[in-house]
Amino acid sequence: MIINFMAEKLIISFDEYTQIVEKLAIQIHEKYKPTVLVGIMRGAAPIIDILSRILKLPIAYIVIQSYSGKGLEDQQGQLMFAREISSLANNKDFNKVLLIDDLSDTGLTLNKSIEWLKNYGPTKDYIKEVKTACLWKKKSSTFEPDFCPIRLDSDPWIVQPTEHYEELSIEEILKKNKQG
Repeated sequence: MIINFMAEKLIISFDEYTQIVEKLAIQIHEKYKPTVLVGIMRGAAPIIDILSRILKLPIAYIVIQSYSGKGLEDQQGQLMFAREISSLANNKDFNKVLLIDDLSDTGLTLNKSIEWLKNYGPTKDYIKEVKTACLWKKKSSTFEPDFCPIRLDSDPWIVQPTEHYEELSIEEILKKNKQG
């Protein structure tokens, strides 16, 4: 079965993006008091930056890479986790974790990340609760995030505001920003 993910695109401007993150912050503030924000890299990077400033919470990052093999770049493959969490938060801050990703697509990344976090040596004994948050939940996702301002009724390709940088080389950026 061939699925054309490019058939429908949801293009998000930076202003729209920050409004969605603010809506997420309000949902979290009204219903949960996390003690640390854990972002799944790279998708959660801008989200966790904004949320940590709004909610005044320590942050941590986990780095995950999906490897599906040569010629299978558009398919989610085996998830590989970095060995360590990157954070300046204290272990005791990991009491009530809010795990954040940009979207719930298949749900695999969020499910595996919860499992990984609960087994991560340095903090596992401190974790009492893990809740999840993302900006978008696609229709076909089997994962139900605890906080999610936008639940889609389809499965579009979401073009986020920084995504165009993946298509640009540093040479093109230098050319575009040339003085004189």
